[in-house]
Amino acid sequence: MRLDKFLKTSRIIKRRTLAKEACDTGRVSINGKIAKAGAEVKEGDKIELRLASRSVQYEVLSLKEAIRKDEAIHMYRIINKEG
Repeated sequence: MRLDKFLKTSRIIKRRTLAKEACDTGRVSINGKIAKAGAEVKEGDKIELRLASRSVQYEVLSLKEAIRKDEAIHMYRIINKEG
């Protein structure tokens, strides 16, 4: 699954255009490497999102194309939160 689509589907970021913008400006990394919006995400990957003065690390638990809002939290787990 594309990184921008995962961020939107999991509801980490509310809109795909915002997810793409965050990726294209270098604020998102996968397994420690800065990633573009089209980068492939796999189960077990570690995603770090840096917005403003906050940094949050997530572990990808599952990939689903469509999911209900209340079930989206099960697609990832928060590893570390700073700021």
